[in-house]
Amino acid sequence: MSLIDQIISEVDKGLKYSSQNYQKESREYPAHGINEDNLNEIERNHSANLMRVNHSGEVAAQGLYRGQALTARLEGTREKMDQAAQEELDHLSWCNKRLEELNEKPSLLSPAWYALSFGMGAIAGLAGDKWSLGFVHETEEQVVKHLESHLNNLSKDDKKTIAVLEQMKEDESKHSEEALESGAENLPEGIKIFMSVVAKVMTKTSYYV
Repeated sequence: MSLIDQIISEVDKGLKYSSQNYQKESREYPAHGINEDNLNEIERNHSANLMRVNHSGEVAAQGLYRGQALTARLEGTREKMDQAAQEELDHLSWCNKRLEELNEKPSLLSPAWYALSFGMGAIAGLAGDKWSLGFVHETEEQVVKHLESHLNNLSKDDKKTIAVLEQMKEDESKHSEEALESGAENLPEGIKIFMSVVAKVMTKTSYYV
């Protein structure tokens, strides 16, 4: 495809991933077969808000990987980004499903998270494949810590949400390790801090909106 066609295709994907719940997972839903627990209203609302945050994170992950795949210089790196994006679609589908079970909807700001992350991913890709992989490694490291904090803050009775987040955490850790093995460059501390600040803005906002 020409560059224009690629951009149009990515815009189409962005609109679908950030505004529609049409994704079909390639792997079984981690909470399949687990009965709903009798959570009280406060616990259920908290779980729903946390899952909305995680859904926003998965929308952002799609933007990041799609942006990097568009501008990656080496075919091998582009393929790795495409593969990672496909695996993250499972997470997006699972988050959507859990939100539906909790009678909650995704963040209204999802399109903005996708667009911001796509731009950051595209810039990282232009910087070079090692820096792009370094960006993936750091992102996934921060996501793992973020998921750990959610697991620690959830009601222990919410076994369905816990099952989903534990599988997501395992997958994100694997993506981080794969990026390192592929030659990821360690990012400057200033960029890591910037990424952390952006992530905090997204998580704090998505919890409520």
